[in-house]
Parts: sequence; structure tokens; C-alpha cells
Amino acid sequence: MVLVLSSSLQQRARRRSQDKVGGIAQNGNQEQTLDFIARAVEAIGEAIYCWDIATDSLTWSPNSAAVLGVQDEELLKTGKAYATLLDRDNITTRYDAVMHSAKPDTGDGVPFSIEYMIRPWGRERDETAWLEDTGCWFAGENGRPKLVYGVIRRIDERHNSDQRLHFLGNFDPLTGLMNRGRLGEALDEAILNAERENSSCAFMIASVDNLPVIADAYGFDIADEVIRKVGERLQRVARGGDTVARYSDAKFGLILHDCRLEDLQIANERFLNVANERVIETRNGPVWAMLSIGAAILPEHAHEHNGAMSCAEEALAEAVAQPMSTAVIYKPAHNRISERALNARCAAEIVNSLRENRFTLAFQPIVDAQTGEPVMYESLLRMEDNDGDIIAAVHLIPIAEKLGLIRLIDHNVMELALETLKKHPQARLTMNISGVTAADPRWFDRIIQMLEKNRDVTDRLVVEITETVVLKELEETKRFIAALRNLGCLVAIDDFGSGYTSFRNLKELNVDIVKLDGIFCDKLSENPDNQYFVRSLTDLARNIGVKVLAEWVQTQEDADMLREWGVDYFQGYLYGAARIDHPWPSPRLDSQPGFLSAARDEEKAISDRHSAGQPPVLEPKTRQPRRRTHESGEEDSTALRQETDDSGPAASFEKPDEQAPAGQDSGQEVSAEDALVLGMSPARGNEPASDASDPAAAAMAEMAQTSTRPEDIMAQLDAELASLREVLETLRGATDRQVQTVPGETEKQACCEAS
Repeated sequence: MVLVLSSSLQQRARRRSQDKVGGIAQNGNQEQTLDFIARAVEAIGEAIYCWDIATDSLTWSPNSAAVLGVQDEELLKTGKAYATLLDRDNITTRYDAVMHSAKPDTGDGVPFSIEYMIRPWGRERDETAWLEDTGCWFAGENGRPKLVYGVIRRIDERHNSDQRLHFLGNFDPLTGLMNRGRLGEALDEAILNAERENSSCAFMIASVDNLPVIADAYGFDIADEVIRKVGERLQRVARGGDTVARYSDAKFGLILHDCRLEDLQIANERFLNVANERVIETRNGPVWAMLSIGAAILPEHAHEHNGAMSCAEEALAEAVAQPMSTAVIYKPAHNRISERALNARCAAEIVNSLRENRFTLAFQPIVDAQTGEPVMYESLLRMEDNDGDIIAAVHLIPIAEKLGLIRLIDHNVMELALETLKKHPQARLTMNISGVTAADPRWFDRIIQMLEKNRDVTDRLVVEITETVVLKELEETKRFIAALRNLGCLVAIDDFGSGYTSFRNLKELNVDIVKLDGIFCDKLSENPDNQYFVRSLTDLARNIGVKVLAEWVQTQEDADMLREWGVDYFQGYLYGAARIDHPWPSPRLDSQPGFLSAARDEEKAISDRHSAGQPPVLEPKTRQPRRRTHESGEEDSTALRQETDDSGPAASFEKPDEQAPAGQDSGQEVSAEDALVLGMSPARGNEPASDASDPAAAAMAEMAQTSTRPEDIMAQLDAELASLREVLETLRGATDRQVQTVPGETEKQACCEAS
């Protein structure tokens, strides 16, 4: 377009010059073509021009003043006059694009395209206009630019849209601060400058800890107002060259340049004081914001922004755990490094065990308190290691909870238990169901469907649910218990006494058995306080007609005391440890492939049929519910204890929250250091872990409510597995950056503690 206009204008200029000296007469057809082009340009709101650099004269199409919004047409006659319309903040101009061009003219002209802003009214008004200037310049005999031909159009709307997109891509719309993406770039630059200058900088994350409470009490609009004002306060006390950014919902990221450790300690106090020293006035009244800070010195602890953010997040987690608003500066911890290395290996082991059907069960007897004869057995999780040995799987449970695989393990254990009940008609089993499974409607239906298909064995199955979870999700748990009882299952409340179940709640739950928390039954004869507590719990349960089972029964003296108080069942090392060969061999699902490998094989088969142009083969309906049940990868924040031995502290390696007292031989001891590395708490802890982010859970929840076609299910499972691989790569990456080996232990010793 520009070339055509340039040629036409060039011809007109030549004819005008020739006419002045009596040259060639104008060609009518060419004039008609030029007028047609000029009208077309006017119709689309563009103006064309010719700039003769030697004379500095500008020749415009008749509509130029209207397009540019210029009132004084004298300003369009020369390049110098036109330059007075340009805004002073322009990065480039037409003069720069033409006169400073590095490209030579080889005869076809040199194209250019620039954008700049003009002030149509000059300096008299603030009105501006954004223009796109596209054209070609042609050189004279000396090779320097001589003539410029171009087209100009207004781009105000496009420019505003581009500016808006640029702002949203780099800044937070609520606070106007830098967003996390731009913060990462700025942080990399700060670290690079610190390394170049052999100095240090700092990165901190400041979190408004009580923002969820504010949003719940006052509304989300007031929470937004608090975030905005906290950001303003942080900006006020930040130094001139420092950066304050919106890191996430309730968090701010701050980059402190040229900052040493002692400087960071002072800065932490300054930022805490400005946020906490007085209330924040909002339109709904005063609000108190509680701030916690996690910070890290750079490049001492990280050399790029991801590592720096990770260090600051770890320090922040420690600060938030403190009772008062505080600031914590990151320090490397070897136990965290070892734990990450262990996480990466164990996560892979979980996936391989599920894929290869290497999970199995051990059985521990539960005896009648009066006769001492076994009446049922608890199903405890075991796995086969790479050498073919059956070992405890307790080390995998915390990792499974973090990565969202705990429900899959839960499902696998139920399959194994049902398989045992079908093969051994005399078997009567108990098994743990994770608390979130019991309270999650999506998994509620899956578990119920499994049991409905095995109605002939459900009357020999007792399902255990942890008391602390029951209290958190009372209504959903009541519905789950009612459904289990309708199918013929008995229901037990596990770890009774660890929570605060009231008489009314226990009665409404309509359970069949309560299992007294073993921590109260261990060495009962030596502890008067526990004697009073256990007796009270037993009386409470018996008053509403619920059977009582005592865990961790270790001595005959304790058993006699419990029997006298009316306890119905005993479980503990006094009556037998969990075994994989008695009274039945450990169940295996070898007759069918592990569901992860089965999913992979089925996906390949579907892909092969699709490549061959063949329609997919639908599986029998009897298989579809089972596959759909398998293909959920949601995280269970409740401590799953299918691998747990309720025989007492001597079997402490079976249950992370029931550690053995020192001096007792369980056949496999776990030190306090090992417990820390494995994610076990030395103190009792049945509280659900925080589950703020669970990509596997979200993906599988959506799958449960969408298509049931095999090819769709396989695609969704593939997405879930890809998410898991990303988590594993993140774990491995974090480990590789900080440690090469786990000191003091071999891989097998760290991952697999033999039962």
C-alpha cells in the first residue's frame, strides 16, 4: 500500500516539477488512479504524506488535519513545524527512524513503522493522540534520505488496550504494585547485581495472617481494602531503591538492595511495626492486620528467584507458626534437605507400587476380652520391596498425603480387604478409611459402589474412622456411616479419646465400636490419670450400647483392669503382632494389572486404534466403575493408618502418631531423627494436614463428574500423572540444588524400614 502510494506521490511530484519547466503533460488515467487511492485512504481514516527532506516541505492528503485532529494546518507544512506537535516523552520519531536508519536504499526504498504521540493543540491542552506512522524513504544521489512517503493513522484505542494489557501483565490491578511475574524478573536482576558487585541483597515475604478472618467477618471487599492499605504502608517505609510487590493473595514480596544480615533484622522490625502498630481504618470500621515475615539473604542462600522465593516461604512458614507476629530469617536445615531427598524417592516408590500391585496386607488379631480368642483382624498396609521382601509402608503415608495419592492407597487397601473376605469365608476384618474419604461426597459414592458389588462379604467388614476427623465433618460422616451400616458393615470410631466427642455426637453417629486411643491404654496400671480417663470413656460408650476395644494392650495386668471395667475387645502385642502369613496369606491383586500400568496400557491401545482409524472399544460396564474409582488422585489430609499396628507402642513403626516409648523392642526401632525425616511427629498428632493446593484432587474431582468414555478417562488420567511428574521433578530439583546425597543412610534404609 505504502509502495503504491509512494509511487503515485512520487510521480505527482515529478510531474509537478516537470510542469514548472514546461515538461510532460499530466496523464489523465494516472490522475484518476491517484484520486481513487486518495479517496480509499480517506474512507478508512488514514492520511498520506510526502516529506521532501531537502526543502523540509510536507505534502499531505486533504483529510490529514481531520485525521490528526490538528486545528492549525500551518503546523503540517514543514517537518520542523510538525515536530512541535510531538510529545517530549516519545521514545522515537519519524526523523530518527529515517535519518538514523542503518539500512541502505538499494532502489526499492527502506521501509519503517513507528508509533508516537502528538499533541494536536500544542502545549495549550493536555489532549493527546497516538499515531502509527508507516512508510518508505528513498535516498538521493549521495545515498542519504531524500524523500519520505508514508501513511498515518490514529491508534488511540489500540494503544490504550496495549497499555492495559502491559499493565496487567506486570502489575497487580488491586494495589498497583508489581505482580509476581515481574517480581521474579526484578529479583533475578537484584541477585545478579549483588553477585557482580560482591555485595548482598535480601528478599522477604510479608503475609497478612488474619486476612481470611477479615474476609469472613467483614466481606471480601473490606479484605481487598486491607490489602491495599497494607501495601501502601509497606511502600511508605521501604527505601527509595527497594521494591514492594504483590506476591499472592495475602502476601507481599519485597526486594531490599545492598542489604546485609544486620540490615535485614532492622528492616524486619520496621516493616512489622508499620503494619502492626495501629489499626487500619476501613469503611466498615477499624481492622487489625497481623503481619508475619519470612526473609532470606541473597545470593548466599539462592542464586535465582525460584530458590529465593522457596527460602523465604520456608522462613515465613516458621514465622506463621509462632504465637505472635514475628519475622524469621532463613537458615538452611539439614533435616529439610534430607526430607526432600526422601520425598522424591518415596513418591516414585508409591507410583511404582500402585502400578505393579506391590501393596498387600498384614493381619493383627483383635480378641474377645473374656475368652482371649480372636474375633476379627485389623488390616495393616505392607508393601513388597525391590528384593521381594514384605516391609512396612509407614514411610510412604506422609508423602502420599502431600502428593494427593492417599485416596488411591485407601482404595487399594479396600480392594485387598474385600479380596481376602471373598477368598476366606471365615475371615472378619477391620480396616481404616481416611477421614476425608468418609466426608468427601465424590469418594463417598465410589466406596459405596465398591461395597455394593460385594454385599456378600460386607457383614464381615468393620470400617474404622478417626475421631478427630469425625468432629470436623460431622454431618458428612454421619451420612457415610449410615450408608455403611445399610450395606451391612459395622463402623468403629478409631483413637477414641484423642478428640472431644460429646455424648450427643457419639449417640448421633450410631457407630458399633469405639477404639480407645492406645496412648491411654499403654502401661495403664502405672498411670492413675489414664485409669480415670479410660474408665470414663468406657462408661460413656457402654451407656449408649457401643462396644469398646482397647488398643496397645501390653501386659496381663492392664488387660485384667480393662476387662474389669467392661472393655469388650483387646488388641496389642500381648495377643499377637501383625503377620503376613497368619491366619491367611497376604492378599495380592496379581490377577489384574496395577491400575496405573493398566491405565497406561489402555491408553496406548486406544491411541493405536485411533491411529488405525478404528473406533474405541468400550469396556464392559462392570469394569467402568472400578476404573473410575481408581483414577482419583486427590490428597487426603487425614492420617491414614492402614499400615498402623494398634498393638501398642512396641509397634510404633506402624503408626506415625503412636511412637514407642524408649526401651521397648518392637522388632524395628525408629529414632527421633528418623521420625523427623519421615515426617512423623514425636508428639501425638492426628490433626489433618493442611491441604491448600491439590492439583491431583482437582483433576480427579472434575473427572468424576464428566465423561465416562474410556478415551476421555485415559486422557484425564494422563493429565493427573503429568501433574504428579511435575511435583516429582520439583522435589528432585529442590533436592539437587541443596544436597547430593542423604548422609548416614543408604537409599533403602531411608525409604524402607523392614517390618
